[in-house]
Amino acid sequence: MSTTQSERLRELLEPLVSSKELDLEEIEVASVGRKRVLRVVIDSDDGVDLDQIAEISRELSEKLDESDAMGDGEYTLEVGSPGAERPLTEHRHYLRAVGRLVKFQLTEGGELIARILEVDDEGVDLEVPGVKGRKPTARRLAFDEIAKARVEVEFNRKDKKEEEA
Repeated sequence: MSTTQSERLRELLEPLVSSKELDLEEIEVASVGRKRVLRVVIDSDDGVDLDQIAEISRELSEKLDESDAMGDGEYTLEVGSPGAERPLTEHRHYLRAVGRLVKFQLTEGGELIARILEVDDEGVDLEVPGVKGRKPTARRLAFDEIAKARVEVEFNRKDKKEEEA
């Protein structure tokens, strides 16, 4: 049974990341000119801050130095978070996006931009913004109706506390 380098790296690094109560979201090995770059993306239900990224980066670097997972060649380790416009690919991603505006590509074609209100095992309950002064409407999407989903960045969203005041 053959395993790819990414799978070997995941097996090596995931226990360390998990021990910090973080999720290992992505591993990518890329060539940049003559050098290689190992990109590791981590996250948690509460997000990650720069101190956590720095700490896990040091520990991952030590773990990689102890193994031969990256081979003998030179490489750069980059550790980061998924970013503001993250794609939603796992159930936990949808849970973390509750309250956020999301752009959905639907399996039957078309797209929908809506705010996630609730998530369960079968799908998501949404609030679709009203157009031209109309009130928002409720909608339910099952996970099998979603081809792709990505969080949208909102620059001028009013905080719920401001709206209630």
